[in-house]
Amino acid sequence: MRVFMNEPVERMNGPYARRWWALLVLCLSLLMIVMANTALTVAAPSMTQDLGLSSTDLQWVIDGYTIPYAALMLLFAAIGDKYSRRGALVLGLVLFGGGAIWGSLVDSATGVIAARAVMGVGAALIMPATLSLVAATFPRAERTKAITLWAGTAGIAIAAGPLIAGVLLESFSWQSTFLINVPVIALAIVGAFALVPPSKATHAPRIDYVGGLLSVVWIAALVFTLIEAPHGWDAKAVTGTVVAVVGLVAFVLWELHHPHPLLDPRRFANRAFTGANIAVVLFFLAVFGAFYYVTQHLQFVLAYDALETGLRMLPLAGAVFAGSVLTGYLTPRVGRRAVIVAGMVGGTAALALLTQVDKSSSYGDFVAPLITLGLAMGLAIAPCTDAIMGAFPEEELGVGSAVNDTSTELGGAIGIAILGSLLSTSYSSGLSDATAGSKLPADALSQAQDSVAAGYGVAQGIGDQARQLTEQAARATDPQQAAQLQEQADQLANGAHQMADAVGSAFADAVAHTSLVGAAILGVGAVTVALLLPGRGRTADTAAESGSKPGEGNMSSAGLEKEPELTRTNP
Repeated sequence: MRVFMNEPVERMNGPYARRWWALLVLCLSLLMIVMANTALTVAAPSMTQDLGLSSTDLQWVIDGYTIPYAALMLLFAAIGDKYSRRGALVLGLVLFGGGAIWGSLVDSATGVIAARAVMGVGAALIMPATLSLVAATFPRAERTKAITLWAGTAGIAIAAGPLIAGVLLESFSWQSTFLINVPVIALAIVGAFALVPPSKATHAPRIDYVGGLLSVVWIAALVFTLIEAPHGWDAKAVTGTVVAVVGLVAFVLWELHHPHPLLDPRRFANRAFTGANIAVVLFFLAVFGAFYYVTQHLQFVLAYDALETGLRMLPLAGAVFAGSVLTGYLTPRVGRRAVIVAGMVGGTAALALLTQVDKSSSYGDFVAPLITLGLAMGLAIAPCTDAIMGAFPEEELGVGSAVNDTSTELGGAIGIAILGSLLSTSYSSGLSDATAGSKLPADALSQAQDSVAAGYGVAQGIGDQARQLTEQAARATDPQQAAQLQEQADQLANGAHQMADAVGSAFADAVAHTSLVGAAILGVGAVTVALLLPGRGRTADTAAESGSKPGEGNMSSAGLEKEPELTRTNP
């Protein structure tokens, strides 16, 4: 048995014998880069305290990873297609590992943000490479099953990140959430050379670097705007919007006239391709938005620590796995459109259940929404990914993967921007109403309105003042003075209790309000996607629309449901 796998998959006469082991390596790589963001949700409080991060610093620790990750995927995927998909994977793993080591060693906000940006560049190489290698390595009859496992891994990683970070933070500092990546990366690199066959496009044209640069500009500007706009339409947000719009227009015009475009905009005339991308964007809008505020509710309102929060997200991971099994069974029998729409309806139902959250809600009230959301993810994501990848020929597998992954990242960024902004506004307004008539100083109220963490911080500060007065009363020698101090302490203690109660109530109401809006968005999206996606009997018609024969260029690996809208649209 050879130690290193050097035979290109394009030269193999039959299916690669160790393809399922190769899939394990690719899923391990994917698991790591998805967990890099979700693990930070529970590591953030420790990191904030240790490094003295402001709310803006913490935001950029998170988004310093997201911007290069989303912006660079299209260009890096095209480079990987032309030169080496496995090479792109390994280079990405090396960059990601280097950023992780750097992030564990720095002791400043700037250093952590820079390290996270390097990790984002590595992730932009890894993410499209994993999916394109899955598609290139597996024969069409097995491709849907492999993509389903790949997509299920991404869903499980969303819930596994907080759990693993929570376990580490029980005994170690926040740096451990960076260093845990290093042995995994080493294992993935060895596995990539030993088990993953090299692959590249056999007839790749010259890379459209101008189109690639324009894609980087407009996607980076769009993600930047989504990050900045919720804080107010200042000069940075307006500039980001202008750059994003101008960059997108320039990108589309350039691609329409380029003989070998990086991403042909005409491809969006394909209803299956467009519908699947819309479904991915909207689904991850809902998932990342809900994950953003559910984890906060568990940590701050219900007072679970990092490990306890991670454990309580496990129903989501288990349900994702169950949904992935279901989609493999259902898709060949009822069709891709039915499964995707069912997943979106399930996601809508999960958010609708979260509208029942109030100040008296316990963890038990979150179990059904988490399970429903996980099942919906498992159902919808794999067939969407399969539809998007099926729209690209073998030479552009990396670009197809990048389109899918960019839709995922944009959906997550939009979800956190829109639902996160709505959550903040609703919480601030609710807290103002709940504390109306109180003697809380204006600056303390303003601070408490910043976030649920800040609100509980203000309540804790008032409680600390009450305890100090109680201690002074106990030491006072004058009974009258002692009585006055104790009375003031009792008033402050009561005020601290009322403040904490108001914060929890305001945030719970904000969760319910935000979930209602999220459910409405995903529900409307489900109807839109149902109208866009072709039915199982549209083969001849849609083949004519795409300008190709039924099944020509179709990469859908199920072999059971060939939808010609997944064929390549030739300009």
